[in-house]
Amino acid sequence: MKKIAFFALLLIVCKVAARAQESRQDFSISGTGLIEPYVTSTEDVKVSAKRGFGALFSYRFMLTPRGAVEANYQYVQNDMHYVAPAYNYQVNTQLQEGSLAYVYNLNFRKFNPFVELGGAALIFYNVRNLATTTLDVKSQTTIALLYGGGLAYELSPSFDIRAEYRAWVTKVPDFGDPALASNQYYNIYNPVIGLAYHF
Repeated sequence: MKKIAFFALLLIVCKVAARAQESRQDFSISGTGLIEPYVTSTEDVKVSAKRGFGALFSYRFMLTPRGAVEANYQYVQNDMHYVAPAYNYQVNTQLQEGSLAYVYNLNFRKFNPFVELGGAALIFYNVRNLATTTLDVKSQTTIALLYGGGLAYELSPSFDIRAEYRAWVTKVPDFGDPALASNQYYNIYNPVIGLAYHF
């Protein structure tokens, strides 16, 4: 009887130790690009933007071997340019993202493809400098649908390289100025590449 009890205790200890070795969390730092499409509206407001570059910080917690929740923060510097009838507006912006998403993973040896879906708050900060040609604009927050997919390549049990295509569907910001209201939605493209640490 003592041998059976000892064997059962040994199995429990081994299982707890093995579980403690599992990486259920990761933190990643990535470089990002921001590509906003050209938008035109029935109000004759036309919107285009230069390419933006920034950084994305992500934290994932594995709920199951395939499913995780992810929290993100991103900062991007870019330029948004507006054209409306009889005048030309340029608004220099900084964009910040705060988002939560559900991530579904697959595992193929060292390759781990994944898809994600969630919601985001996008804060378009107006930068008042020589690149901004109007003082009537204000910073604005929009709510967005976040979706994307990517591939992680395992370098070691603790590190992987992660490349991802992310995108947001959101309303085109007007910065609180009725002259810039396009009343349109658009899809902002957000390619990402970075390094993740599992712990």
